[in-house]
Amino acid sequence: MLHQKFSTTPTTIQTTVAPTTTVIPTTTVVQTTTAPTTATAPTTTAAQTTVAPTTTVIPTTTIVQTTAAPTTTIAPTTTAAQTTITPTTTVISTTTAAQTTITPTTTVIPTTTAAQTTVAPTTTVISTTTAAQTTVAPTTTVISTTTAGQTTITPTTTVIPTTTAAQTTVALTTSVIPITTAAQTTVTPTTIAIQTTIAIQTTIAIQTTITPTTTVSLITSYIETTYISSTSATQTTETSSISSIETTYVPITSIIQTAVTENTTQVRNDESTSKEQHSTSIISTVSTITSDARMINQTCYSPMITLIPSQSSLTSPLEYRRSQDFFISSMIQLNCTGSLSTIIKWTVKNCTSTCSYEIEPNTKIKTTYSDIYVPSRTLEYGTYELILTVTMVKSPHPKSSSSAYVRITASGITANLVQLGTSMITRGSQQDLLFDPGTYSVDPDEDSFDASGWKYSYYCRIYGLYNFPNIQGVLLTIDNSKNDPFNPSCLSNRSDNGTGLIFGNLTLSPNSSLTVLSGSLQPDQIYQFMVLMENKKNSSIQATGYVLVTVVNTAPKLIAIGCVVSVLCVPNLEFQLLNPTTQVALFSVCIGDCTNLQNIKWNIYQGPQNLSANSTQWTLFNQTILYENIWFFGINTTNFTAINNLFLDNPQINLWRFEVVYTFLSETSTSALNFIINQSPYNGSCSINPMNGTTTTLFTILCPDWFDEDGIKDYSLYAWTTDISKRVMIAFSPVSNFQVRLPPGNNSTSLLNVVIYVRDVLNCITEVNMSSLSVIADSVGINDLINDLQSSSDTITNNHIVQLLSSGNQNVVGQILTSLSQQFDQMNNENLAKAISSGVPTASILISPLGSQSLQQSSVPLNESDLTEFIKKLNTQANIRDYLMTFTTNLPITTISSIKLQSSSLVQLTQSTNQLTRTALTIASNRCYQLSLALYSMAGQFPYEDIQIAANQLTQCATNVLTGVNGPLQGRTMVLDLDLSRANPSSTYYDTDLDSELSNINLFGSGDDASVEANRNSYYQKQLANEIINQANEMISLITSSLNIYLNIGQNQIINTSQTFMSLETISTESLSNKIVKQIGNAQFHIPSGFTLNTTNNSSISLRSKMDTLAPFGNFSNTNLSNTVALSILDRNGNEVSLKTNHSNPIRIIIPRDPNLLIPEMYLQNVTSINSTNQNLLFNLHYINITSSLSISLHFEIQSVNTILGYLFIYKFDQTPQLNSSINSIDGWTLFCPSNLTNENIYKYFIDNQQTSGHQSFIFGIRELNSTEIYNHCSNYSSTNTLPITDQPFNFTSNYQLRIYTSGCYYLDQYNNWQSDGLIVGSLTNHYETECLSTHLTTFASGFIVLPSSINWNYVFVNADFLRNKNVYLTIIFTSIIYIILMIYSRFKDNKDIEKFDVTLLADNHKSDQYFYQILEFVGQRINAGTKSKVYFVLSGDYDQTRVRTFSDSHRKILQRSGTDTYIMAVPKMMTNSTAVSLNCCQRVRFDTVFPNCHDCFQPRISTKTTTQTVMPLSTINNETVAIADGDTNLSRICFKEKEECRPSDSQLNTSE
Repeated sequence: MLHQKFSTTPTTIQTTVAPTTTVIPTTTVVQTTTAPTTATAPTTTAAQTTVAPTTTVIPTTTIVQTTAAPTTTIAPTTTAAQTTITPTTTVISTTTAAQTTITPTTTVIPTTTAAQTTVAPTTTVISTTTAAQTTVAPTTTVISTTTAGQTTITPTTTVIPTTTAAQTTVALTTSVIPITTAAQTTVTPTTIAIQTTIAIQTTIAIQTTITPTTTVSLITSYIETTYISSTSATQTTETSSISSIETTYVPITSIIQTAVTENTTQVRNDESTSKEQHSTSIISTVSTITSDARMINQTCYSPMITLIPSQSSLTSPLEYRRSQDFFISSMIQLNCTGSLSTIIKWTVKNCTSTCSYEIEPNTKIKTTYSDIYVPSRTLEYGTYELILTVTMVKSPHPKSSSSAYVRITASGITANLVQLGTSMITRGSQQDLLFDPGTYSVDPDEDSFDASGWKYSYYCRIYGLYNFPNIQGVLLTIDNSKNDPFNPSCLSNRSDNGTGLIFGNLTLSPNSSLTVLSGSLQPDQIYQFMVLMENKKNSSIQATGYVLVTVVNTAPKLIAIGCVVSVLCVPNLEFQLLNPTTQVALFSVCIGDCTNLQNIKWNIYQGPQNLSANSTQWTLFNQTILYENIWFFGINTTNFTAINNLFLDNPQINLWRFEVVYTFLSETSTSALNFIINQSPYNGSCSINPMNGTTTTLFTILCPDWFDEDGIKDYSLYAWTTDISKRVMIAFSPVSNFQVRLPPGNNSTSLLNVVIYVRDVLNCITEVNMSSLSVIADSVGINDLINDLQSSSDTITNNHIVQLLSSGNQNVVGQILTSLSQQFDQMNNENLAKAISSGVPTASILISPLGSQSLQQSSVPLNESDLTEFIKKLNTQANIRDYLMTFTTNLPITTISSIKLQSSSLVQLTQSTNQLTRTALTIASNRCYQLSLALYSMAGQFPYEDIQIAANQLTQCATNVLTGVNGPLQGRTMVLDLDLSRANPSSTYYDTDLDSELSNINLFGSGDDASVEANRNSYYQKQLANEIINQANEMISLITSSLNIYLNIGQNQIINTSQTFMSLETISTESLSNKIVKQIGNAQFHIPSGFTLNTTNNSSISLRSKMDTLAPFGNFSNTNLSNTVALSILDRNGNEVSLKTNHSNPIRIIIPRDPNLLIPEMYLQNVTSINSTNQNLLFNLHYINITSSLSISLHFEIQSVNTILGYLFIYKFDQTPQLNSSINSIDGWTLFCPSNLTNENIYKYFIDNQQTSGHQSFIFGIRELNSTEIYNHCSNYSSTNTLPITDQPFNFTSNYQLRIYTSGCYYLDQYNNWQSDGLIVGSLTNHYETECLSTHLTTFASGFIVLPSSINWNYVFVNADFLRNKNVYLTIIFTSIIYIILMIYSRFKDNKDIEKFDVTLLADNHKSDQYFYQILEFVGQRINAGTKSKVYFVLSGDYDQTRVRTFSDSHRKILQRSGTDTYIMAVPKMMTNSTAVSLNCCQRVRFDTVFPNCHDCFQPRISTKTTTQTVMPLSTINNETVAIADGDTNLSRICFKEKEECRPSDSQLNTSE
């Protein structure tokens, strides 16, 4: 590489700005035609340059310096900025919107004798507004020119339309300097028209490496940036050091080889004020970006980072209270071919005047995500710089950094005079009254309150009559001896020395408590006490607390009232702030001896609008009883809840009081908590633009002018098509302007409904309903993603969707995943519908949603080609979901909004449970579990409504993964190709690794390779299913605990989706008796009155009912058509409570089945053709095999062609039933009388599982009743219930149809196996549901199998003669002969197999050798794993090595596939002193020279203690050797077949002494 010294040439740049422009797509493409050598890029032409082939000779080296004064002209119309350049002058055209200052630009043109020129492109991007000033940093352009003559360049004109409107459009200008040699060259004027939307930041660093010979090329930069203008001025990003823009080059003739040096181009705009809108997420501008720009012509570029919120600096940082959680999110734009892997690291620096001191953050602060989440109280007070550094993993590891500045401030304490900050208490006139703000006050910034750091002043007034005593506006403390004639003192026994008052804690924290002695206050009076607390170190920091005291003549107990979610009750002078958009949940505590409590009652009061009065007159809310258990819960308990309907339906009421009254035997105690409505954000609006687009369109959300006294926390966007209950979260943003990508709208109308929630810091919400949008799916983007995934990995990294997913921004990733998932769900539904219409059984490919109806099954025969196409599409989409799932693993979990967003995306991504691979299921299950843990940790800190939404999504996620993992095991969904291939990797070593479970052939059954592969896949599926069941149970437990914090007695939380149903209800133990818990459809639990509940707390319990679409596989496949139902009883701590009943009074359970279950037709019994008049058979007998690992019930359905006929039904287990006048060998009987027919004219009979348990077969007989028997036993006049017995053979006058099915009741034990003990199948069981009777509660499922036609023994006996069944008998005879022959042959082969286990003495052992070694050789299971060749080897030990030895056995074949051979080798002396199993030796193995029919390839496998192994074929074949290092288990596999390399094998050698 040549290094040149350059001179400096100032260059004049003239700029013209036009007031208006027309927006064109952001594409800069230059097409160039060069003579005599020309190459044209097939791109969009925005500028064209033509070079004429004329030549003028100039000296070999020319250095020209040109100086021009910087001049800028602003014109009201569009003009062309023209510059004429001498043959050695370079032009750089720049367009700005106002004044532009250009620092000198150095241009040097070194020239040699070759007629070639190298051109380096210079690109300058400047943001333009009406009042923007842009400064361009020094730019160095290096042009390496080789010429054989003089070169002349004609002027080049760049025309750039710009605008100065409020939403400013700025042209992005690219100046290209084409130089052509070998002749005099004339370059025609070039016009480049480029326009983007407010370019805010562009920095270019370009350097060209000079080579002696270079081909002329014209390079065009393609830069795409999307921006939004929010003011009339434009603000660009300030660069602290060096920045770069990733540029794509379009070569025209050949690519210029470039490299990077220190030369850069920097663009800076310091006076603009608008916010940047990035193309993927939140509007924001990076406060500081530092990029390592070393790859101008490389394939991997420095990432671009945008931090949100933005615009922070050391002098103007973002401010957060120490008690406040906050996060800084980022948008990372990647452009790296081949790999998008990054290393993300946040660092924290403590700042004073500078930020030079790096600190180690708290372990709760995770620093490896794209967002940094700072929990409350993890940073001390002060200012910090948070620096995000993103480094590309791909070499040469380009990186970028960006910083945000935050200041942690004090939150302010909460001054409480009494426990929990109760607003009103009741005390007796003869009781001491204690106020202790030093103990009861709260410092949200610390774990405990430091009472010693404050001064305390107490004040009192008679409430409703007087103000606080004061003199000329200066308040008088309660112990002040001065008197206010207009506002008397509260103390009736007050004296100048302050008797009646005792101040406590005089040493550590003086006056931090105050006791008002008995007799100091008058009864039947209300007093208001106030404490003013002043910080000792900073007198400007103060806090005030109030309490009202009602004085009575009795001695009431002290009752304290607090909020269940304390962060939602923020003190505001005399009141607590109350959010009208969430429920208020309160609890009360009786302090002291609270025995003899008789009753508790809560009252609700409303206050007047006038807040200027010195007291509030409360009015009782008279609709409490009307809305009990509707709006109000726990009216007569210690806890009370009022849902938000109370406040939303009474918006005119701003003041509310919740009073609790404790009634004891001799007194009544009253306390209250007063609230004032927290006003939600107001005075703003929201808009969205455009109003229609595709799923890849960027929709801009603008929500300006919103105001709230507490500050705006964030903006959340939700979307739905038709059902608002199915709305999904799209994005949340801390700033008011952001961009989103929306999912597709309604299938028929493309309409999508959206709503925006504006939330203040105290979680009060304003709902903004938006107009419906039209959003259609981007099929092109979907197809591109599918095609790129099926191509090479290098291609996928260039996919725009993949680049967005790799950004790590949870909003962007969530939007992309939600949109893609919904589109794939639609495609999956269409694919399923087509397959079902082609004859594929519905229940074999689809798990029906809860509450759905049976789909119409096509009657056409199965179309194999349609089934193949279905499977192909299924696997394609499953592969995409598998890939998309990987982008959910590294998303940061920050706030409750983060949990809602990510859980919503996971629910969408797992919705099609038939497309979830094991990898996808594992990721989804782990991610949902992490989110459930995070939700549990946040419970009690956020409103119930937010926890409710997150719990709903996470419950669906847990159910989806459960259904997805059990679908293939239960035969309800297809086994996916990706799972099958991953379970059976094409590894060359696994089947020779004896420690690996993969090598255990017994684990996966026997049979051909396909069956072994299927069994291996099933094995891993079962393992994962067991893990996911346990994890799902933990998730449900965490979700339950999170919700239970908010639920009061009588409240019921219901999650009802297509995949799962869960209800969580808090009830009293008394209300559990005879309770019916209903689920979806007819599913229900009926709890009897008599039961035993194992709990010591009889006040309240939680009842959790759950129903899922598919039963887990467990250890029993008969549950594959069953839903699962579960009912659990929990105490207040979330622990399960056992409930026991007895069999005489069981729990009744109804378990539905899949509605798409196909019930086969009844089997016709042609009994009229086999009437047994001559055979003397009394009954038509049927045989059923009832062998089952779990107990089953039997259900019979008989339908006679003649409905007036009756039948006698008898049966016996394991034997043939016999019934006549002399023999009664039956286990049971029943009569089918015409009066017993169902509406379908069917006789039904049922035998429960208790009777069938322990039996293997069931034989039943049926005969037709004659008219006399029908009259005697079936008529209304019949008085006998005896068994009709006859000795006459049966004679059927009509045929009948028969259907038999089994059912079962099962529960899931602690090992996730199905058990049936203690369960009884009920008589109400039918085709679509099973009735179960149980004595305990857990998770239940049912079994169901329709049995094939039973064996008709009567027909067999009647037609058993040889002449009528020649073919049958001959088949049996020949089959028996063949069987005997095979048995003899099998015995012979068994004997041969026994020989394989014999120990082989090597044939070349010497009798004189006295040392013996055992050699074990293993050959793998893969096809062609063995060898027929002779194998020679040499063993080397510490002391000696053997001669060339041979593996051979004259009695049997050795080295066969799946074989294990044992040899005894004799040697003259000890080879090593080790007694280990494997020798530490060198082994040399060679093959014989013949290799006849070398279909096998043999490769030895050494133990871990072997140091070196050499595979050495004979020299007549090849002299190569292969050495394998110590411990290498990935050995080269080389063998030879007639001088050709053949496929490797798997074999293993072990040597032991």
